[in-house]
Amino acid sequence: MENNYVLKMWGKLKSMPFGGKLMAMAIARQAPYFKTVGATVIDIVPHQSQVLLTKRRKIENHIGTVHVIAICNGLELAMGTMAEASIPKHLRWIPKGMSLDYTAKAGSDIRCVAEVAASDWQPGDLMVKVTAYDRNDVVVVAGTIKLWISEKDKK
Repeated sequence: MENNYVLKMWGKLKSMPFGGKLMAMAIARQAPYFKTVGATVIDIVPHQSQVLLTKRRKIENHIGTVHVIAICNGLELAMGTMAEASIPKHLRWIPKGMSLDYTAKAGSDIRCVAEVAASDWQPGDLMVKVTAYDRNDVVVVAGTIKLWISEKDKK
């Protein structure tokens, strides 16, 4: 994994001022929709990624909590970053679905976590565990994002 481009970039940015924000911006250049939630990367290690959604009016709903769709975007960002930092070189991934439960009000900043076991990277369906926590580590959203894992074409 030491030559993985996501882990290399994170290794360079994580200790810089605003490194987590810069990493999220770099990801959003490739996938522009992620700009909408204004996330900050907290950490990326093989098989786990964490991003932070700062509670602000732009991502709130009508009752003043973080909108669940913004949280879904944060979870997808964490999952995609984790997948790119973790998947073996001979495999590729594409999202296939998302199943989430909204378990509590999201009234603060939200930490989005995506994680799998190293042994899970096999062709076929991969269920990535995703969890969103408030500032008190209360789970506000929990579920899975289903990925389709397949072999890369032989060149």
